[in-house]
Amino acid sequence: VQLQASGGGLVQAGGSLRLSCAASGRTFSSYGWFRQAPGKEREFVAYINWSGGNTYYTDSVKGRFTISRDSAKNTVYLQMNSLKPEDTAVYYCAARTNRLVVSQIGRSTHYDYWGQGTQVTVSS
Repeated sequence: VQLQASGGGLVQAGGSLRLSCAASGRTFSSYGWFRQAPGKEREFVAYINWSGGNTYYTDSVKGRFTISRDSAKNTVYLQMNSLKPEDTAVYYCAARTNRLVVSQIGRSTHYDYWGQGTQVTVSS
């Protein structure tokens, strides 16, 4: 079982990036994106439920980021628009075998599998 994250890079403020998280070995019920900036704790960014497509976002990215899934490719995406310098971080995708309840989706400890992280840098 492996999660492969990709799509990070350097972009100017106001620009866009799309991150991908390809799962191999199995399909998971829950996927999340987290990020960790230097000197800060890892924080929740977005969540999607694989079966129903329900999504949740942290307040700071609502209206700018969109999480989605492609069942045929077993891949989850994070479309990031209107990027800001404060979005700079290493972004991690995570997955859990079972469905999460709303109170759990923002906590990294509830996810079983993690990708390797992809760096996103937004210049001002």
